[in-house]
Amino acid sequence: MNNISIIGIGKLGLCFALILEKAGYKILGLDINQKYIDEINNKSLKSSEENVEVYLKESKNFNATTNLNEVLNYSNIIFVIVSTPSLADGSYDHSQIDELVKEIIKLGPQKEIKDLIISSTTMPEYCDSVQEKLKNYNYIVSYNPEFIAQGTILKDQASPDMVLIGEGSKKSGDIIEEIYIKHTINNPKIHRMSRTEAEICKIALNCFLTTKIAYANMIGDIAIRSNCNPDKILSAIGDDTRVGKKCLKYGYGFGGPCFPRDNIALSVFAGYKNIKAVISEASDQSNNLHLEYQIEEFLKNNKDKNKPIFFDFVTYKKESTILTESQQFKFAKRLKELGYNIIIKDSRQEVLEQLKGILI
Repeated sequence: MNNISIIGIGKLGLCFALILEKAGYKILGLDINQKYIDEINNKSLKSSEENVEVYLKESKNFNATTNLNEVLNYSNIIFVIVSTPSLADGSYDHSQIDELVKEIIKLGPQKEIKDLIISSTTMPEYCDSVQEKLKNYNYIVSYNPEFIAQGTILKDQASPDMVLIGEGSKKSGDIIEEIYIKHTINNPKIHRMSRTEAEICKIALNCFLTTKIAYANMIGDIAIRSNCNPDKILSAIGDDTRVGKKCLKYGYGFGGPCFPRDNIALSVFAGYKNIKAVISEASDQSNNLHLEYQIEEFLKNNKDKNKPIFFDFVTYKKESTILTESQQFKFAKRLKELGYNIIIKDSRQEVLEQLKGILI
């Protein structure tokens, strides 16, 4: 099967479509915005994500449409990559997937079995509920989240550390595994399990990383208050193979659109099972305290408010244009509010637009 459909071709879905097309698949993507669809089809789309414009211009077998029926008929392999933002209680908003499922049901049972592969981040047990709704419509639901970072999406999709497959059936798992073997370039480890196991694993992995980052910054704060070098201490700790050096550096706390909300979501789901996820909660608390310590240290060592304070970037990471939960942004904003002269060196228009009236 060389045809693949993708429902939801925003930043993440678009990158996945381009990666699959480059690997030899024929792709039809779905979005509700006709202008956006036209820009994709005539290859005029502008993107801040590295290499997206290049891949799009080079693509020969990637098209987009606003017609759901056309996308469902195009292939028996259908990836769903739509937004699942966080709700007030910290769980994920599945409304876009829910609406999609309603539309799929309206179209009636399919003549052939179709694999519906949800790649959006979901609360554990949600994909099982989707399978229950679609069990009489010839769909097999699987869960296949991706572990990517904004700014390096194409690179991360082509070279993942591991692939997580919550398979709806063994055959479905085989299909998804084959797709990853074909489009990845680094022979990643592939882990196959149930849908709910994969849903827990996705947010649990990110929660472990937040814990590691929070730990590194806690040790760093202790070191600085002791007139010691945090980098020397953390480098030594990271050389123990039981720990490892990744995500074990002193700096700003964790932020962005994934880590903080996955951390909270795991705690929420644990609560459903009468488990108190104290590690997730502590990581959040430690992350917030770290920012306060950083600000205290800065104020102690920088009394002159007229002296320019330069920030190379205030997005949650340098390669990204996203301010969501950015510790750098919160740091700069606090100093601005305290009357310091803040200068942002980031020249990207997408970032500058977000900072108007706040930092510039």
